[in-house]
Amino acid sequence: MEHWLPIVNTALIAVSGISVLVGYIAVRRHRIGLHHKLMLTGTVFAALFLVVYVLRYFLLGTKLYTGEGWVRAVYFTILISHTVLAIALGPLVLVTLVRAMRRQFVRHRAIARITLPIWLYVAVTGWIIYAMLYGL
Repeated sequence: MEHWLPIVNTALIAVSGISVLVGYIAVRRHRIGLHHKLMLTGTVFAALFLVVYVLRYFLLGTKLYTGEGWVRAVYFTILISHTVLAIALGPLVLVTLVRAMRRQFVRHRAIARITLPIWLYVAVTGWIIYAMLYGL
């Protein structure tokens, strides 16, 4: 379990990040229905990621980073920024989704412009953290 749970987590956040990115492209091309489906897909996969991450934490604990030197500083810089933004991302996603579902599109668009880059940053840095932790 300790070997495949991190891979599952990384796959879940990858699907989430890709869904959100393609959803953004869809809305820019005025494919609103596709945008809606992709953003909900991204949200579901992000939520599944969170469930698996918490489960992994309680079952296996945390994996300590063993790198040294300047790479260690880079790792912790990425990890800290990732963690802070991931915590902020949850409420941002919820507000963004609620505004869309209430058809408050001007307000939705305003917060989505903040939510999207944070979401993509958190997804990409999540992949980087996984690669650094597991030596890929």
